[in-house]
Amino acid sequence: MTVKPRAPVLAQPVVLLVEDEPLVRLTQVEVLREAGFWVLEAENADEAFDLLRRRSDVAAVLTDVDMPGSLDGFEFSRLVAQGWPAVGIVVISGKAFPDAGDLPPKAAFVAKPVLPDELVDRLRALTKEPSADQK
Repeated sequence: MTVKPRAPVLAQPVVLLVEDEPLVRLTQVEVLREAGFWVLEAENADEAFDLLRRRSDVAAVLTDVDMPGSLDGFEFSRLVAQGWPAVGIVVISGKAFPDAGDLPPKAAFVAKPVLPDELVDRLRALTKEPSADQK
């Protein structure tokens, strides 16, 4: 039996994807994994908060606005920014667009349909290591 080395996996930035539509989630997972991200999946904010509480390695959250449960993606992103300020946030939607105050200051919004390259570029910008002068 051949065991793949763990080092490359440990070096991958971890992205938490919050998307309730299975086909959309599957497509986004594939795009992100091909781009070199380690992807955690959640269908709603409750599942996502559970993962955030259990994992200290999440570098960024990618969330849809419209999802089942008591929180939409805007409220979820504000709570993530409060509880996990070091985690980058990208909010996407094809139906709802943010008004003033909907997003936390450092969060990015991308309208659907999202081009894979744009999504990857946004997440890479959020997950890159800070330079020595930013630490």
